[in-house]
Amino acid sequence: MTGMHVAIIMDGNGRWARQQGKPRWRGHLAGVDSVRDTVRGSPDLGITTLTLYAFSSDNWKRPAAEVGRLFWLLREYCRRERNELIENGVRVSHVGRRDRLPTKALTALDDLARQSAAGTRLHLRLAIDYSAQEMIASASRRLAEEVQAGTRRPDEVTRDALELALTDGVSPVDLLVRTAGEQRLSDFMLWETAYAELYFTPVLWPDFRRADLATALTAFQRRERRFGGLVAVNGSAAGAPAPKLAVG
Repeated sequence: MTGMHVAIIMDGNGRWARQQGKPRWRGHLAGVDSVRDTVRGSPDLGITTLTLYAFSSDNWKRPAAEVGRLFWLLREYCRRERNELIENGVRVSHVGRRDRLPTKALTALDDLARQSAAGTRLHLRLAIDYSAQEMIASASRRLAEEVQAGTRRPDEVTRDALELALTDGVSPVDLLVRTAGEQRLSDFMLWETAYAELYFTPVLWPDFRRADLATALTAFQRRERRFGGLVAVNGSAAGAPAPKLAVG
């Protein structure tokens, strides 16, 4: 699948709940509506790959009750959204560690991935128990094991080989959006965002909708992406055609 890749750090659920005088889990619940609206709007905005930072490896440090609620919400999302996702051509996949996920949550993710595998309109990637540093280390370890086994020569451990092992062929991120006003990557897609445009918005995730995504894409369109080179007459970097967007 080719096209524009947008990644979103969905931040601000807890702050939204606090402002509303509600428990933190209500913020996570409200955030599901934002996921639904963003996923629905993405294809019409020219997005073909959408990666959502749903649960970082550091989030295990949160109270057990909150973590349990988050994985319950994940199971419910997979169950309730399944038919709509499949009907709308959305392919769902998981990126991150699998070994620490609760069995029911992992089963729900795998079932949805299998049932939606034929989707071609949007690739929705859910980053769960995700750490970019760990992903890079894991990919490097797999290449080292291949060298040790004699199936790969040391000189074949190249940048391209590492990128393929890390990303499984998914295109680099074009635009990374972070909500709630924070301006850091938080160990999210460090390799894939090497040349991404970054967009930070004060909007808390439960209030984020497709209109906010369209605003981010409009800002993206105004930027010059040089990829280390010079900007051509048409405003795009030489050798790096700008993706076609449909922002309306």
